[in-house]
Amino acid sequence: MMGAALCLLGGMAGAAEPTQVATRLLEHLQAGRVDAAEAMLTPQMAQAVPADKLHGIWQSLGELQQRGEPRVSAQQGMQLVEVPLQFASGAVVAQVAVDAQDKVAGLLLRPAPAGKAPPPPTDATYTENDFSVPEARGALPGTLALPKGKGPFPAVVLVHGSGPQDRDESIGGNRPFLDLARGLAARGIAVLRYDKRTFARPQDFQQPFDVDDETTDDAVAALAALAADPRIDGSRVFVLGHSQGGMLAPRIASRWPQARGAVLWAAPSRGLLDLLPEQNRYLFQLDGTISAEEQAFLDTLDRQIAAARGDAAVAASELPLGVPQGFWKSIEAVDARADAKALRKPLLMLHGGRDFQVPDTDWMLWQQALQGREDVQWKSYPALNHIGIAGDGPGSLKEYAQPGHVDARLVDDVASWVESQR
Repeated sequence: MMGAALCLLGGMAGAAEPTQVATRLLEHLQAGRVDAAEAMLTPQMAQAVPADKLHGIWQSLGELQQRGEPRVSAQQGMQLVEVPLQFASGAVVAQVAVDAQDKVAGLLLRPAPAGKAPPPPTDATYTENDFSVPEARGALPGTLALPKGKGPFPAVVLVHGSGPQDRDESIGGNRPFLDLARGLAARGIAVLRYDKRTFARPQDFQQPFDVDDETTDDAVAALAALAADPRIDGSRVFVLGHSQGGMLAPRIASRWPQARGAVLWAAPSRGLLDLLPEQNRYLFQLDGTISAEEQAFLDTLDRQIAAARGDAAVAASELPLGVPQGFWKSIEAVDARADAKALRKPLLMLHGGRDFQVPDTDWMLWQQALQGREDVQWKSYPALNHIGIAGDGPGSLKEYAQPGHVDARLVDDVASWVESQR
């Protein structure tokens, strides 16, 4: 999913004692020592988001009640410190990037992942089983929701949105992939969900990587492994992609030609670098105005996007979200609408009317691109947000922190469509 964080500032890291730096920054923010916090930032970060702006975001979370033990990991050539934080408004994980000069080069405040999912109800008409997705770089752990009774069953593989994602696509107290998997399994459809490689095996991304390394190759491996299972009807295996996964679903289905069809849920029809500034501008305008600091952030983001698209080599620290240039180039090369037009397989298109991350503009572009295709079904839900949960008013990031469930109508529509593809 794109834009699912509370605040994101890109950067690179590599300090000898990053936990000390991260802890000191959080202490300055908590105590309101704005000048001290700003002194810890790299020039690029201080320009993009001044410390007083960062402090305002911190204060909006309410009283800090507890700070957990920090954890350090290496991701994409960076040292990243993760610190669990319990605020009055909810649980948050602070991700702090620290450079070789002990300067803070990036900070991400995101809703804490949901705890372990409860087991299926005792009267459930399906079971959940461990399922490993084999791949040359290392297997990915997953869960197969399997209907009870006599198979073989039609099946769906769920493909995540952008960024590190667990198998449930957890965000705040929400688990959209868990809801979808169990809802479909209750309707007699097997569902495989797995931990994304950037979540389960970040060590695999020390070298340059592209969108196929991050998403496509693992999805193809998951489809092949599931189809080979004797409990599954190998002629009726579908790919369902959400957000970035939806954008890549036609690409995935074309690379595994046995796929029966594809579901594109909240799928961008444009490139992610086109959507990033729109998403941020939308969020900044929710209070009715864009401040000078927010405009400076947007200006910096525009420069980063231009650098990502340019021919000159640029460090990840100077690019959107701190993501390497090779990845952005590979995303830019994806033409989702052309891929979908070329894919001569049934498609189901799903869109939420309150989705600010993939707005109505993309929905209309999909309709234009696939106009006249009788094998494409369209389902739009005016009240649903990006993760399929109903609400009122303009969509916002705060909504993701409120526990909810994927709307039953969306689940039923997916089940009915799969059942109709025989």
